[in-house]
Amino acid sequence: MVNSRKGKQMESSPEQEHPRKSIGWAARDTSGVLSPFKFSRRETGATDVRFKVLYCGVCHSDIHMAKNDWGTSTYPIVPGHELVGVVTEVGCKVKKFKVGDKVGVGCMVDSDRTCENCIHHLENYCPNLIQTYGSKYYDGTMTYGGYSNNMVTDEHFIVRIPDNLPLDGAAPLLCAGITTYSPMRYYGLDKPGMHLGVNGLGGLGHVAVKFAKALGLKVTVISTSPNKKEAAMEHLRADAFLLRTDQDQMEAAMSTMDGIIDTVPAVRPLEPLISLLKTNGKVVTVGIAVQPLDLPVFPLIIGRKMVAGSAIGGMKETQEMIDFAAEHNITTDIEVIPIDYLNTAMERVVKKDVRFRFVIDVENTLKSA
Repeated sequence: MVNSRKGKQMESSPEQEHPRKSIGWAARDTSGVLSPFKFSRRETGATDVRFKVLYCGVCHSDIHMAKNDWGTSTYPIVPGHELVGVVTEVGCKVKKFKVGDKVGVGCMVDSDRTCENCIHHLENYCPNLIQTYGSKYYDGTMTYGGYSNNMVTDEHFIVRIPDNLPLDGAAPLLCAGITTYSPMRYYGLDKPGMHLGVNGLGGLGHVAVKFAKALGLKVTVISTSPNKKEAAMEHLRADAFLLRTDQDQMEAAMSTMDGIIDTVPAVRPLEPLISLLKTNGKVVTVGIAVQPLDLPVFPLIIGRKMVAGSAIGGMKETQEMIDFAAEHNITTDIEVIPIDYLNTAMERVVKKDVRFRFVIDVENTLKSA
């Protein structure tokens, strides 16, 4: 194996590891370029659900992992943790799902289910979490994600998609949706009448606005891009738009917000966001930057303010989020693409040239190599 910063290379053949032949698109090195890939998945176990993947969202994290930006990638890597489809097979002990059900898988496919976090429905914080792709499974093989034609995992990590949610628009909720819904609930930023800022209007940010409005909050979109104002105000019906580069606007908005969901996946200053908070306010960051962020402590102390973090949600909360989305007709705004457009789509994500999430039409465009 090569040095971890360059990305590890698997020694055995992914196509021979398991009985079920599968196809997908994978990155083979730190260029992050994806191309057709043959691999295999395990047989359907007693508590497993297997489903045909119809759609899969393209998350910014997929790009970081494809390029090994975080130094943890193992190649070849099949990204995708926003996958939805239709059940084709269930194990003999499966109780919650049947063939034909609409289902999805988010960012994780297993955990130890015995630790304190798992017992309290926080599988996402399990120290032995197995991610949907790029993790080593119990048998020593790697997990492969949703840029592929099928998925199999234990029923505990399967999410039921309500019938009234379109599968393509629901797919990104399994990452972008739960990533923004969970901190609103946990940090108490979900009470009608509260003032919530949403920093960044991309894949995560636009869903955060939709959830916040459904919860009855006053919502201000914070952005460095003036051209996002129309989408924020006219399309998403935010209550206000704040240009972070406009000092007069920032000063006028100081000490007005109960909390901020910070969705920006890049290095950014936190102090301007902290200044927008009321006493006891919270900035919850969910966007992962490649480099560390500077944390100014003084404004936290004098305002009893908080900078916190949050990572997706447990399985119980993820199902709750999907059901809430169905009740309030919340889906992501998407651009559906063929899988052979994937490399171009990733370039456009980096350039912020998408409104607001790419979703791969896996069923109709992933062909056998």
